[in-house]
This record gives sequence, C-alpha cells and structure tokens, in this order.
Amino acid sequence: MTLVHLEALVEPFRENQPGPHVRAVVDSLKLAGLSPDMGPFATTADGDLDTVAEAVRDAIMAAIHQGATALQFRLEVPRE
Repeated sequence: MTLVHLEALVEPFRENQPGPHVRAVVDSLKLAGLSPDMGPFATTADGDLDTVAEAVRDAIMAAIHQGATALQFRLEVPRE
C-alpha cells in the first residue's frame, strides 16, 4: 500500500467563507473514509493511493457541480 498526502485548493477563494464548492470537496474526502483538514487556503488529507485517487475524482465532480471555477490537487508520497 502506498500512502500519500493530498492538498486540494478550490476556487473561487473567499476568506473565512468556504462556500458549497469547498464543502463538496471536504465531504467527498470524508465519504471516502479520509480525515480532511480544512486550512485557511487548502484542504489536506492522508491516505492510501487508491482511496485518495477515487476521492479526488468524486471531489472534482462534486466541486464543479457546486460552483467551483478551478481546482488544484497536489499529491506527495512522504519519504520515510
């Protein structure tokens, strides 16, 4: 199993007002069994590659349907 760290940035960005497009990403990650941490600029989560990859697909669809205008995802494989 390959563990990865995910960082998701969802726009439009509204300070202290995440909006339904951001909540859609957080909810998609939670539904996949991940524990997302919504920070001031991005949402992060850790998990196995297969779970994260499927969650990202669902997050993209949900966010676009909720008004997202841009999405950026960054995956990192942590070094031990």
